[in-house]
Amino acid sequence: MGEGVEWGLHCCLALAWIGDDEPLSTAKLAAWFELPPAYLNKRLQALVRAGVLTSTAGARGGFRLARPPEKITLMDVVSALEGPDEAFRCTEIRRRGAGAEAPASEFRHACGVSVAMRRAELAWRRELAAQTIADLMAEAPPSAPARARRWHERVNG
Repeated sequence: MGEGVEWGLHCCLALAWIGDDEPLSTAKLAAWFELPPAYLNKRLQALVRAGVLTSTAGARGGFRLARPPEKITLMDVVSALEGPDEAFRCTEIRRRGAGAEAPASEFRHACGVSVAMRRAELAWRRELAAQTIADLMAEAPPSAPARARRWHERVNG
């Protein structure tokens, strides 16, 4: 998984703590986490396309959560930023090299590597789909929401 997933999840948390009184710009989110604004904006736009965030154009524009935090799963964010494709792609290398000489009957069933990796991916996706931004908020240090609001007031003050 790319670092964009971490960035996207933290931005969703920040937006949830700030609330949706006004949108938060890419520049402010980038400053919050000391991230490159152009790259962060690409990740945020992917979250908009996926319906995780909404965006408002203009000088007072920026991003907000598109849904309440309890309605945004970690899988929503991961899929938006990494794409919906499975992480493991079996290319049947067992049929190449020495395997090219094996009878076709050996390949009737999926190989153990493919089965194990798909099982692990399903478990991973299920776990991410079962957790929401609200769950992350509940697990954050107690001072995190107030710190987020203080930071927001300082940069908007």
